[in-house]
Amino acid sequence: MNTITKRDLVQRISENTKVQQQKAKEVIQGFLDEIIAELASGNRLEFRDFGVFEPKSKAPRTARNPRTGARIEVPEKVTVKFKAGRMMKEKMQPAPQVNSDASDTAAPPSV
Repeated sequence: MNTITKRDLVQRISENTKVQQQKAKEVIQGFLDEIIAELASGNRLEFRDFGVFEPKSKAPRTARNPRTGARIEVPEKVTVKFKAGRMMKEKMQPAPQVNSDASDTAAPPSV
């Protein structure tokens, strides 16, 4: 598994679209800034076939410090939930293995 950075994406998109890297970077950064702004406003973002980003509130709770055992009050916080869309789910699955010898999967003859 490799880590792909924003810079890598900028270079790929620039090459694929024949747009200058600076322009591609501005568009990508603008897109990401808008996603963050919408989530911060409490809005849900849905990209068909890609997935859904949704802000979720986590209630305040009492936790315990594992070293000292002391109780700690954890305040409410908002996180982002992502649910993959249909196309992403399909692309994430490994390609089915094609068995060239059908006799391998056949049931043994009954005696």
